[in-house]
Amino acid sequence: MRSVFRRIELASLRRNVEPYIPYVLAIVVGLAGGVGAIVFREMIRFVDWLFFEQLAEWLDGYGRWTIMLIPALGGLIVGPLIYLFAREAKGHGVPEVMLAVEESGGRIRPRVAAVKALASAITIGSGGSAGREGPIVQIASTLGSTIGQLTRQPDDNVRLLVAAGAAAGVSATFNAPIAGVFFALEVILRHFNVKNFSVVVLSSVVASAIGHARFGEDPAFILPVYDLESAFEFPLYAALGVIAALVAFAFVILLYKTEDVFDALPGKEWLKPAMGGLAVGLLGLWYIDLFSVGYGSGPSEFAIPSALAGERSLHVLFALAGLKILATSLTIGSGGSGGVFAPSLFIGAMAGGAFGEVVNEVWPGVTAPSGAYAMVGMAAVFAGATRAPITAILILFEMTREYEIILPLMTAVVVATVTSQIIMPHTIYTEKLRRRGIELGERREGGVLTTIPVGQAMQRTFEVARAEAPASDVIEAFAAHPNADGALAVLDAEDNLFGIVTAADVARAVERDANLEELLVAEIATASPVTVYPDETLDQAVRRMSAQSLRQVPVVSRGDRNVLLGMLRRSDVFSAYEKVSSPTARGRPLSPLAGLEAYGTEVLELTLAADALVVGSSLQDIDLPPESVIVSIIRGGAVVIPRGKIELQPRDRLLVVTAPGSKPAVMERLMGRTSA
Repeated sequence: MRSVFRRIELASLRRNVEPYIPYVLAIVVGLAGGVGAIVFREMIRFVDWLFFEQLAEWLDGYGRWTIMLIPALGGLIVGPLIYLFAREAKGHGVPEVMLAVEESGGRIRPRVAAVKALASAITIGSGGSAGREGPIVQIASTLGSTIGQLTRQPDDNVRLLVAAGAAAGVSATFNAPIAGVFFALEVILRHFNVKNFSVVVLSSVVASAIGHARFGEDPAFILPVYDLESAFEFPLYAALGVIAALVAFAFVILLYKTEDVFDALPGKEWLKPAMGGLAVGLLGLWYIDLFSVGYGSGPSEFAIPSALAGERSLHVLFALAGLKILATSLTIGSGGSGGVFAPSLFIGAMAGGAFGEVVNEVWPGVTAPSGAYAMVGMAAVFAGATRAPITAILILFEMTREYEIILPLMTAVVVATVTSQIIMPHTIYTEKLRRRGIELGERREGGVLTTIPVGQAMQRTFEVARAEAPASDVIEAFAAHPNADGALAVLDAEDNLFGIVTAADVARAVERDANLEELLVAEIATASPVTVYPDETLDQAVRRMSAQSLRQVPVVSRGDRNVLLGMLRRSDVFSAYEKVSSPTARGRPLSPLAGLEAYGTEVLELTLAADALVVGSSLQDIDLPPESVIVSIIRGGAVVIPRGKIELQPRDRLLVVTAPGSKPAVMERLMGRTSA
């Protein structure tokens, strides 16, 4: 008995310590992200040396035209690498990180970091028109996810460590720790609170310190001092914001249209990056500035700095802005690996510089040099493409340390962001996910839910688990009480709320080959869970649950958070909504689809097992019986609109409408499993 109490004490100690673990792990993630950024940049330098010094010198004897073969050769290496080892490494990386945070509890396969680093280094180092910032975000985020998984953190902490990795990557690569923080909050997490901010800041600061040690503390761009020449320029910078949004719109459209073209081309998928590389090589025969990143190193290292210094002519700036959009679309759209962050800055610098040349010609003496407009254009196009205005402003400020022109910069960025919202519904990141049928950040209207208190909808009678009980009892409780929905509140010996134990907690214990008979519930439970109060509204509760992709939360007393009053599950929210919103529809089915059964159809709700045959298949490749259709997919708490290219994932909940008599065939097709 003494040993049991000792183990309970240790579990209680863990519960007290757990809230501070993310802060410690953030430092580790910052170290990993900073080192990862250094290694990745050195990999690019090595590949660049290999291709543009050694190989180019050997090819030079065959004529200048052979330079077009270098990006093609890089694509020929990258295609099989991605195809065979990690498909997630294809493209610009940030959408995959956003998707992992939204739907997979922040869990990313560890191998993605290695494959992404190698594939992106080869793509960029061989002249592919892509940036290094998107890859390092994915690499560092994968490192954060891996650290979270190795330390067996709950999903909300793993998501936070993924964002901390993203911040570390941006911080170390750009020498921009503040921008790294806001990139992680604006783009990756899309949710701000004190804990998120603090953890991400720690990681960003540590990574920045490592970056300083290797790359120095100088800003990325050394510029002349630019200032606002007159108040007359404010409308001009606002106009630049509108133009930047239109340029960003063209970039997004051409990027994904190019991807469609390459997807439709016949032939092996792994060969297509070489085709894109060959096309980029052709463009590079005219302007080698289109190769690689556009600053820092490589054949195009002076492209952006020269525009910021006002050293490019009007027609060259126009040409480079348009051709960079095309070159980046060819590199990424064909299946190459690299980011769109730096290309956005390149395109913005050229477009802004061209605008500056025009206004200098029309209004000489009252306008700043074209380099000032190039700098503002960088931030404005990035803001238009990503709709992350805070990040855009801070990234340019930290990359240039140029404060005098901050007001024009803010003006153009805000106008570009607002214009972008008007002319395109999605960003360059979320558009990739939308095309796969995934809508991030989708929120149901609060409406009726803002009028219903949690106490009215919660379950007051519910099953609980005891902290001192064997963990194996949890499995029996789930089997005996299916209404528990895969989660039980855990109480200690004094009936205080200890935590919550879920099917995922049990699965993680089983994965590490733990003997559930020898473990206590307290040792596998998630301590300090998200909770709600009975006087909060269902709208508030749903937002809190959605932020962590939770299916249920304990309801506790405001006077004492250890006092458990009830459990609130998603089904309780739906039931309460139905009762209040349809008071006159007595006997009406809870789901509109359920009403189809009255017309001779059947409605099935299925959850895919990890070893289901259809996992990994796209909807267009699944041969369902006639008159059967998947009408919705619930993935990680979000509703995914079914489209042909969507690939099914483990634990997807499918809502299927089928003709009478077809149910067995549908079940066999969707629920069939691979042989052991």
